[in-house]
Amino acid sequence: MIHTLGVVGAGVMGRGVAQAAAQKGMRVVLVDISDDILAAADNDIRQAIRFAAMLDKKSPSESADDVCARITFTTDLNQLALVDFLVENVSEKVSIKRALYPQLDRICKDDCVFAVNTSAISITRVGSWTQRASKVVGMHFMNPVPMKPLVEVIRAHHTSEASINTAKQFLAQLGKEAIVVNDMPGFVSNRILMLTVNEAVFVVQDQVSTPRDVDRIFKGCFGHKMGPLETADLIGLDTILFSLDVLYESYNDPKFRPAPLLRKMVDAGLFGRKSGEGFFKYPTLHQAVLSKPTSTTVVEKK
Repeated sequence: MIHTLGVVGAGVMGRGVAQAAAQKGMRVVLVDISDDILAAADNDIRQAIRFAAMLDKKSPSESADDVCARITFTTDLNQLALVDFLVENVSEKVSIKRALYPQLDRICKDDCVFAVNTSAISITRVGSWTQRASKVVGMHFMNPVPMKPLVEVIRAHHTSEASINTAKQFLAQLGKEAIVVNDMPGFVSNRILMLTVNEAVFVVQDQVSTPRDVDRIFKGCFGHKMGPLETADLIGLDTILFSLDVLYESYNDPKFRPAPLLRKMVDAGLFGRKSGEGFFKYPTLHQAVLSKPTSTTVVEKK
């Protein structure tokens, strides 16, 4: 039984993991590099809980204050010394993760399992940066975390069966099901999804279609709830680009070469929902949840 969870990285995914765990009664230590990021995380978690309560008035739920009281927001990694399980959600940059893991390895209890929440980076490689490779698993949450019932769990070369079982137990406590796959960069979901998103960007770049019509085809013809470009905006175009770069480097396969338009948009700060504009425009991060996105004229301009 996991009683205290450590979450490193208070971005969109880290906030979602912290919220989901706290709502299930776990104590959470949420760590990031600045108080401003942590304050924004606190605010977003509270708003997400209130919004969920508005949508489901029939189900009694704890207040945002009660849930957030179980979360410790801190910039001090040493606060992770007593956590039972740890989920890492920092940027999809190998250099950042590589600098972090030796610190976590030194601070955390010997029996603490590390779950790497990554889109594409090899879990075996992450494990090599620690002295506990058998206790390192991949755990690829989907966004938004509190609403998604399945999680892709990745078994690295040295991951023990006990660590896989601990990961399954943790997810069961969250009310989620684990699908265990083997470790290759991108795993199942993003090895396929990133190709789809990237090709959709090429379609827009080549002026074959507009972002809105690309997504309409996938929703209307294939029954997808979101099109590939809406999905990209939700994930974050910077994260998409980082993932494609990792896949391109890992496989040395030109099929993973990022579309130039994608790189241009990231350079321009058009990250998607989190910046207010990507392939579509969003009034604000929270209003975007309540309204349909509008097309970004910068992208659709002929």
